Amino acid sequence: MAYVVAEPCINCKYTDCVDVCPVDCFREGVNMLVIDPDECIDCGVCEPECPAEAIFEIDDLPEKWAQYAGINAKYAKEWPEIDESKDAMDAADEWAEREGKDDLLDPTPAGR
Repeated sequence: MAYVVAEPCINCKYTDCVDVCPVDCFREGVNMLVIDPDECIDCGVCEPECPAEAIFEIDDLPEKWAQYAGINAKYAKEWPEIDESKDAMDAADEWAEREGKDDLLDPTPAGR
């Protein structure tokens, strides 16, 4: 079972998780990261590193964020790999606590 990045990552994009990933399975969008389920080795080292608590094992993904399994799979094929940390987005700490951010997900790959 792969890990999934869920809604809390939107408009935060902390990258602490990227530094610990042994297989570089993270992909970067403009305002969120996702995990490539085909690359994830289910080691779980990324989960405790996320300040927004946005990473879940797929079996533990809260029902309210169930759609993020598909979102991760979709954008993992479209977004570029990220393999080193970057600064979080402006006001990331404030955004991390907010829910209901689904409509703010930007499908644009990072760097475009």
